[in-house]
Amino acid sequence: MSNWDILWDERAQFWSGFLSTLEIFGLSIVGAFVIGCGLLYLLEGSRKRLTIPLRIFIDSMRMLPFLILAYLLYYGLPSVGIRLDAWWSGVGALAVYHGAYFAEIFRGNRLTFPPGQIEAAKAHGFTKGKMFFRLLLPQIIMQTRPLLGNQLIYALKDTAFLVIITVSELTAAANSLSSTYFIPTEAFIVVIGFYWAISVTMEIIIKQCGRFSAKRGFDNV
Repeated sequence: MSNWDILWDERAQFWSGFLSTLEIFGLSIVGAFVIGCGLLYLLEGSRKRLTIPLRIFIDSMRMLPFLILAYLLYYGLPSVGIRLDAWWSGVGALAVYHGAYFAEIFRGNRLTFPPGQIEAAKAHGFTKGKMFFRLLLPQIIMQTRPLLGNQLIYALKDTAFLVIITVSELTAAANSLSSTYFIPTEAFIVVIGFYWAISVTMEIIIKQCGRFSAKRGFDNV
């Protein structure tokens, strides 16, 4: 029996790891998007007493290696009486870490907006919330989609680090099969194929969003 035959016989383990990776990635990205939008909203027109702590938090996440954050959530929180299992520690770490990056991407794009838009919205009686969700956020999301696409790929690759805190995802499945049958090359080639397929799918979705953005005129704002 060849090494590839062994992997085919164990495909259920790969499939389970793949689905787990997709679930972790999906939940964490939704969380990261909400966190990023929330931080941007709080930064929008905030006073320094709020802006400074938010900027410190965002910069701290950007300077902190992701693996250390995952360690802190999984191994550090129990010391203060908070216990999360490995799976939720991984999801939480990904959401918080990449949420900070999303916020910085959004903030950078927001700074390029002409002040006339805001002045016109205020003149028409837009509240801060209405102006943010109906005017600013749709433009920001569409205009930053290439950067968001790159960040999504970074987040996908960071899911592989979760094997260190015992999360059963795609890399963990490859590790298990590699150590059992001593076929590391073939096992990780399969993992690369899975990650590649997810990345290509995301690129296609982002391109479709680009077409929608062009039709709605977001790129010309």
